Amino acid sequence: MSVHAFSKGAATDAVTQAKIDLAAAHRLAVLHDLEEGIDNHFTVTVPGHDDRYLILPFGLHWSEARASDMIVFDEAGETLEGEGVVELSAQCIHAPIHRITGARVVLHTHQTWALALNMLDDNRLVPASQTAAFFHGRVAYDDHYAGTADFPEEGERLAHVVGDKQVVFMKNHGVLVVGETVAQAYRRLYMLERVCRAQVLAMSTGKPMYVLSDEIIAQVQAPPGNDRHGRGQREALFFDAMKRVLDRELPGYAD
Repeated sequence: MSVHAFSKGAATDAVTQAKIDLAAAHRLAVLHDLEEGIDNHFTVTVPGHDDRYLILPFGLHWSEARASDMIVFDEAGETLEGEGVVELSAQCIHAPIHRITGARVVLHTHQTWALALNMLDDNRLVPASQTAAFFHGRVAYDDHYAGTADFPEEGERLAHVVGDKQVVFMKNHGVLVVGETVAQAYRRLYMLERVCRAQVLAMSTGKPMYVLSDEIIAQVQAPPGNDRHGRGQREALFFDAMKRVLDRELPGYAD
């Protein structure tokens, strides 16, 4: 059963694998209803470099993303490899965040349930479920939407908002997730949407939510000593499973 992942002796190099995973993430975002057609952006720092980034060229629908479509761009917005151009706000938001935070993967969407929460005056994520507890203390909040990102200074500002967090809630805008691998970042994005959906649904009842105690949150976030699968392995297993779904439902991303 193919998941288009590394195996010993495989000829696939790190850059090709990054392109495959990035294409898979775009198509998964379509299956999971996280995308807006050709808008929003997923970027990955090119393996072996710190100042070059992979992105799907603007104009392609996320459902048709292929590894061979991915272009390489720099912080000036110049296409260094491949055909196509990087969209302006992708350049202005993502490149500075990669450079300043050191994040290898940056995912930005306007996904429905997270955006719905970010449209509220009080958009804080509440640790009222086990899954939400994993995000507690790991979300930064940018509470001042100032329009579209047309200059790199906006990305630099957002990079400082990110700090050491994994997620940024962008008021009246969307969300941004960072990670070391595509698997890690995409799992965060996917789980975040489910948490936001559950919170909005719970809020819609008009009844108070029961918030978990700090002690329980700490227990949930602490890796158990007898865990058979570390966090990194869980993320890889999750993403491999999702790619098997793509192989059935929306194949072709590895081309």
